[in-house]
Amino acid sequence: MTELLLKNVKVVTHDRDDPVEADVAIEDGRIVRVEPGLSTTGEVIDGGGRLAFPGVVDAHQHWGIYNPLPEDAESESRASAQGGVTTALTYMRTGQYYLNKGGPYAEFYPEVLRQAEGRAYVDYGFHLAPMSSGHIDELPDLVERFGVPSFKIFMFYGGHGLHGRSDDQSSFLMLPEGERYDYAHFEFVMRGVQAARERLPELASEISLSLHCETAEIMTAYTKLVEEAGELSGLAAYSASRPPHSEGLAVFIASYLAHETGLGNVNLLHLSSRKAMDAAVRMAATFPHIDFRREVTIGHLLADVDTANGIGSKVNPPIRPREDVEALWEYVLDGTVDWVVSDHACCRDELKFGEPRDNVFLAKSGFGGAEYLLPGLVTEGRRRGLPYGRIAALTSWNPAKRFGLRTKGTIAPGFDADICLVDPAQTWTVRAQDSESTQEYTPFEGFELSARVTDTFVRGHRVLDSGKIVGAPAGRYVSRPV
Repeated sequence: MTELLLKNVKVVTHDRDDPVEADVAIEDGRIVRVEPGLSTTGEVIDGGGRLAFPGVVDAHQHWGIYNPLPEDAESESRASAQGGVTTALTYMRTGQYYLNKGGPYAEFYPEVLRQAEGRAYVDYGFHLAPMSSGHIDELPDLVERFGVPSFKIFMFYGGHGLHGRSDDQSSFLMLPEGERYDYAHFEFVMRGVQAARERLPELASEISLSLHCETAEIMTAYTKLVEEAGELSGLAAYSASRPPHSEGLAVFIASYLAHETGLGNVNLLHLSSRKAMDAAVRMAATFPHIDFRREVTIGHLLADVDTANGIGSKVNPPIRPREDVEALWEYVLDGTVDWVVSDHACCRDELKFGEPRDNVFLAKSGFGGAEYLLPGLVTEGRRRGLPYGRIAALTSWNPAKRFGLRTKGTIAPGFDADICLVDPAQTWTVRAQDSESTQEYTPFEGFELSARVTDTFVRGHRVLDSGKIVGAPAGRYVSRPV
């Protein structure tokens, strides 16, 4: 028997530009039928003609980086549901921040799972970063035992701090004595990920390595130049201190290392500039045997150094000038970008800002934004002619396929009933106080959006009802692939 029926909705899927009118029947947390004129003796929810998007797969979040993981799992998953997110994939590593400990993932990761269990309102999984040589040896076990097939390299960490210049990255990363986090380590990580793909050929297409592409030496030198010149301040200064060619150079290095090691699946994260995206396109043409995927964030698509709300908008890579925002949209519209994410990293006011408060180089990096992911992309994307179906691909289908979420990503029989209802004609003003996040500010304060998520369903559980979080946490850990 159909337990839940969503009637009178316009279903959006990745495989067609325009939505179609249909009803959606749900049983045991899965979609069983999508067609007009369905009926049931179970619960019926009238969608009122709203758009039914597949739940957003936000493939780039950070829970537990600035706040205890159990707290973030609850509050930031609530904020995620406000943005139509039904699955959050969050980056995790050993070292300072997160759990503030080193050691093998066999000991570290079970603690991560324990701390998050039962707290989240959306489904969730983790990407892991091999920080030491020992972690590389653990990669096959992480895939087979824990369902983690996606890994990350932070290319600047070895010689530049999370928030700015640093002289003691080994302590920050909690590396074993005698080890370095450098290009050689990146090479060995790539060899390890490719070895795992070859050992597990049936999962190879879903085992990948993601890279934060910035170059430590360039950023350290330019930070000094910008500070000494004293001509720029705020977000403009921070963007100049981490210049776009630093991203482009890192993309070139990462791509050649992938070629050298035979690594077939590479994800280039949060590309923020024309130079970074141009480098990514050039590398895809140079190494056609590598399956590159290109990611951008909603922050880099909506805000620039002049429109973002102050230095609370500090993030890595930085918010850029308007010309880079326009360049990113060119690549979104021509299909170069594979998915759009939030890079959500809740950082409360008391931790975010240094003294003096207006010094961008003393502020922490990162901010939340999952609650604006789908509304922001619909608002700005539709204004620029981006079809609804392409939005569904960018926010759900493409990341679900890449990261082994086999039962998520679309509204079709057999898939999880992860659905969000969107009113594409509801204009509203972003106010941080309206977010479920514990972050008291937002870079998008005062932005006017013209689409709003009204309801969110996670495997058929309604977690957002008329814009309000309802019920108990329904999210589950997703062991991938599923």
